[in-house]
Amino acid sequence: MVWPFKSKFTKQIARIEVTGAIAGATRKRVLEALKTIEEKKFPALLLRIDSPGGTVGDSQEIYSALKRLREKIKIVASFGNISASGGVYIGMGAEYIVSNPGTITGSIGVILRGNNLERLLEKIGISFKVIKSGPYKDILAFDRELTDPEKDILQQLIDISYQQFVQTVAEGRKLAVEKVRSFADGRIFTGEQALELGVVDRLGTEDDARRWAAELAGLDPDKTECYTLEEPKPFWNRLVSSQVQVRSGLTAGIDWLEFELSTNGQPLWLYRP
Repeated sequence: MVWPFKSKFTKQIARIEVTGAIAGATRKRVLEALKTIEEKKFPALLLRIDSPGGTVGDSQEIYSALKRLREKIKIVASFGNISASGGVYIGMGAEYIVSNPGTITGSIGVILRGNNLERLLEKIGISFKVIKSGPYKDILAFDRELTDPEKDILQQLIDISYQQFVQTVAEGRKLAVEKVRSFADGRIFTGEQALELGVVDRLGTEDDARRWAAELAGLDPDKTECYTLEEPKPFWNRLVSSQVQVRSGLTAGIDWLEFELSTNGQPLWLYRP
């Protein structure tokens, strides 16, 4: 007689932590982790989010993957210190959401940024000669102002992305679209306010979210542990990680600068304090 094999992971809760700006590297890591969760047959996922947001496409891909996985397992999101804009968007992929009362959340909207260095370039005597195939190929060029037609094109792009965001929140939280529009104007609010608006289900800590996920999966919340899926780090990184804590602030600044430069001119779901 062949007994059905049960993985040890069927008695654990998977945990993924999304921190910092959501961009390509985060998307890749989270999608790979979600695939592993499905393969190892975890019964539930605790999605810890501590992010100010990120790029539109990356957030949408994570959300779509979570939504598909939700058809097979229970998913509970836990909003940390900040879960705004794109952080909210990927949270909509969870079945339930728990937030701290003081979590900074909201900022539902879209922003597109470009840098105009025209005056600076004039002062230092630098100019650019541009040969282009069409009038809008260098839209958001940093050496000139936007034209009115360009502003119209970009506003239409933002409006469409915004509508996608509003629709996703309305569907995810089972709210009327007009209800979502009433608070989806870019404002931020606390977790307590989010509960009143229907954006989250409960107030509580990450451990409260873990216990809820265990209960939903039919597991003992007092005994069930989390298995955190992290991106494997090279040995050297692990070896020296304890030696660079003093530089963490500088590292964070460099990471944020890299994000700014890599996403310049892209539509962002990003809270900007």
